[in-house]
Amino acid sequence: MPVAAESILRVALPLPLPRLFDYYAPEGHAPMPDDVGSRVRVPFGNRELVGLVAAIGAPDPDAPALRAALSLLDATPLFHGELRDSLHWLARYTHAPLGEVFATALPAALRRGEPLPDTHAWAWVLTEAGVTAHSRLRGRPRRLADLLLEGALDESRLDDQFEDWRSAARALLKRGLAERMAIPATQYAPTPQPGPTLNAEQRVAIDTIQATDGFAALLLDGVTGSGKTEVYLHAIADCLARGKQALVLVPEIGLTPQTLTRFRARLGVPVHALHSGLNDGERARVWAAAWRGEARVIVGTRSAVFTPLPDAGLIVIDEEHDGSYKQQDGIRYHARDFALVRGKALGVPVLLGSATPSLETLHNARGGRYAHLRLTQRAGDARPPSVRVLDVRKRPLQAGLSPELLTAIRAALDAGGQVLVFKNRRGYAPVLLCHDCGWSAQCKRCDAPMTVHAGGRRLQCHHCGARQAVPDACPDCGGLALQPQGIGTERLEEWLAETFADVPVLRVDRGSTRRRDALETLLTELGTRPGILVGTQMLAKGHDLPNLTLVAVVGIDEGLFSADFRSGEKLAQLLIQVAGRAGRADKRGEVLLQTHHPEHPLLLTLINGGYHAYADSEFTQREAANFPPFAPLALLRAEAQHAEPPLAFLQAAKAVLRDVDTQLELQGPLPAPMPRRAGYQRAQLLLSAGDRRSLHAALDAALPAIYALPEARKLRWSLDIDPVDLY
Repeated sequence: MPVAAESILRVALPLPLPRLFDYYAPEGHAPMPDDVGSRVRVPFGNRELVGLVAAIGAPDPDAPALRAALSLLDATPLFHGELRDSLHWLARYTHAPLGEVFATALPAALRRGEPLPDTHAWAWVLTEAGVTAHSRLRGRPRRLADLLLEGALDESRLDDQFEDWRSAARALLKRGLAERMAIPATQYAPTPQPGPTLNAEQRVAIDTIQATDGFAALLLDGVTGSGKTEVYLHAIADCLARGKQALVLVPEIGLTPQTLTRFRARLGVPVHALHSGLNDGERARVWAAAWRGEARVIVGTRSAVFTPLPDAGLIVIDEEHDGSYKQQDGIRYHARDFALVRGKALGVPVLLGSATPSLETLHNARGGRYAHLRLTQRAGDARPPSVRVLDVRKRPLQAGLSPELLTAIRAALDAGGQVLVFKNRRGYAPVLLCHDCGWSAQCKRCDAPMTVHAGGRRLQCHHCGARQAVPDACPDCGGLALQPQGIGTERLEEWLAETFADVPVLRVDRGSTRRRDALETLLTELGTRPGILVGTQMLAKGHDLPNLTLVAVVGIDEGLFSADFRSGEKLAQLLIQVAGRAGRADKRGEVLLQTHHPEHPLLLTLINGGYHAYADSEFTQREAANFPPFAPLALLRAEAQHAEPPLAFLQAAKAVLRDVDTQLELQGPLPAPMPRRAGYQRAQLLLSAGDRRSLHAALDAALPAIYALPEARKLRWSLDIDPVDLY
C-alpha cells in the first residue's frame, strides 16, 4: 500500500537510547511499508550509522528540521514476519533500546552495512584442455583429475574423498586444466549413516516429538550417556523429511566441531555452524543462507538464536541449563528463553535437553507447561559410574591430591583406561604470596587477586584481563620468598606429567583451547590410549570419551559456601555433568569426589538421591525465600570510577520505582559482590515482584524517569531481567 509522499522513516539506531530517530527517505526514494525491517545508512552528528527502519510515519510539525537518510541498503527487508516481531518482543521484555536489539541480532558484517553475501557453494571441473591432458598427468594432480573426469565435484565432497586436494587444484588451475565454478549451496548432500539401535525410552521420546503438531516445549530429561543426541538426530531427520529447517543451540564453541562431525555423518544435508569462532564473513554467509532458506540445519552457540528460519520445523537446545546461554553484557537476553518465544511464534516444537535441567525448566515441566520426557538409563551397554567421597581432612596432599586418589589414578591407567582430573580453576596458582610479610599480588583494577600463569612467570587477572610479569622481589618488604599458593590446572598438569611420565597428560581449559578446533585436536591426540586429562568445566559439557574410566573431582569445597542463591544449583549440575563423563562405553566408570566437607548436605543429597532429589530440597528453599522460579527478579546495575555516583543513581532509581509501585520488593542499593572491576566501582539494586506482569509494568512506568535522572548521565548503568549471576 503506498504511503504519503511526506512520510518519513522512523529508524532504530544502535545507541543506548530508548527511542526512534526520524529521517526523510534518501533522495529519489518514496517511503513504502516494505521498507520496514531494511537497513538504512543515516547521518548522526558528524558520523554515519547503520540502523533499521522500524516504522513509516508522518513528520511532527513541531520537531526540528529533519535530515535525509543517505541510502537504503536492502531491496528486501532483512527482518520481517516472525523474526522482526520476536525482536520487538525481546526489546520490550529486556526493556532495551530497539536499535541495540536489532544490532545484536545481525552478524557484524551486516551490522556495518555490508551487502548480504552470496551463499553459493564452489565446485571444481576439468576444462577441455584438462580432459585432453588427463592421461599425461602424474601424482596428486592426476588423482584429482581422475575424480573430476566424471563431472564437477563440490568442495565438500572433495574434502571427504581426497586429503590435500587443494594444492592439486591450484596446480591444475595454474595450467588452465581445471576451473572453479559456483553451484547452488544445497547441491551436495553427504550420504547419511545409520545410527545405533534405540532403546524403549528413546523410542517413546522420539514418537512424542514426532507427534507434536505446532508449538510445544518438551524437556528431554536424560541421565548423562542416555543418548539424548540420538533423539535430537531422529527429531531433526523427521523435520528435514517434512522439508523444514532445524536450529540446534549448543553451549560452547568447543562442542560445535564434535556435534557437527556427528550430525554430518548422520543427516543427509549439509550442516552449517554459527558461532563466534568464525570470522565475520563466514558468520554473515551462514546467516544469509538461513535467511534464504538454503541452510537446513544450523548448529550454533548463544547468538545463533537470532538465525532467520523461513521454513522452521524444530528448535533444539542442548544442555539447556548451561549459564553460557545468558548474555552478560549489552542486551542481556537468555538464548533458551528467546528460543521458546520464537518457537511459539513460529508454531514449531522446542526441545530442551539436559541431564541436570535448570530449576526454572524443571519447575515448568513438573507444572505441566512443558512435556516431560525421561531417559533414565544409559544407552547401549554403558552403566552408571560408582561414586565415592574421599575425606581429605588431616590427610597429606600432593599438588592437592590425596594418596587414595593417586593410587586410583595409577590403577585406572594400568588397566588401560583414561583419567579426568577435574579442577575448576585455570592458571598455575590462584595467588602469589610473600612468605616473609604476607603481601599478595592483587589486581590494581579489581578487588581480586591476580592468578599466576606460565609456570609462575606471569600474573593475570581473570576478571579484567590485566597482565604483568611476576616481580623479582616482594614490592612491600623486598623479600625473595614469593611463592605461588594453591593449585590451578597448569600446576596440576605439570605435577601429574612428572608423576605419571609414562602416559600423556593434556590440559583442557581456556588457555589451552584458544585456537580454532584446539579442543578437537587435543582429544584426537589422546585418542583411546591411556592418559590423563586435566580440565575445567569445559570438559563437563557433552564430550563423549569412551575410554574414560575414572573421574577425579578436586577443589570443589569453595563452591559449597557461596552467597549466590544459585550456587548450589550450579555446583550440583557441574558435579553431575563431570561425573557423567566416566564409563560411557562398555567399561565401568568410577567417580571420586575429594573434599574437606564429606557431610555437606548437597553432596549427601546428590550421592544418595541424585539431581532430582537435590531439586526437591532446593525448590522448598527457593519458594520460602521467594526466589526464582517462584518469583521474577530484575537487577539494576551501575558503575563509575568512584563509589558515590553508582549508589546515588541507584538510590534515585529506587525512589522512582517506589513511587510507581509500592508493592515492589527492593533490596539495596548495595556494593556488588565484587565492588571494583576493571577500574570501575560497582553497585546494584535487586527488584522482585509477586508476578512477572507486575514487575514489567513497574519497569515500563519507571524507566522513562530513570533515563531522565541527572545521576544517570554520570555513569554506566544496565538492567538485567532474570539475572543468572548476582555478581
